[in-house]
Amino acid sequence: MRFYLFERQAEAHIRRSREYLEEANVRRVEHQAAAEHHNALAEMYASRIARIQAEMGPAFGVHAALVAPADDGVKETIARSKSDSVVNYPYPARSAHA
Repeated sequence: MRFYLFERQAEAHIRRSREYLEEANVRRVEHQAAAEHHNALAEMYASRIARIQAEMGPAFGVHAALVAPADDGVKETIARSKSDSVVNYPYPARSAHA
């Protein structure tokens, strides 16, 4: 009589690992699609800002600081830590409310 306790569990672990791998691959594809969508939106809004600034510039005297820099075809990603905020709001410290 043979003891099959570990062999049966190994098959279950392999099956479960394959399910996890498939799920991870599906999530990767979903996130890549979302990233491409967000990148396209960012480019669309950048061109929209440039167009609106170009239309407003002569009529309202838009400052040079508002004009977008020239697109040289190089896209640099800015590395930020999770603690860094994209927008800094001057909120009072929580201890000030106590």
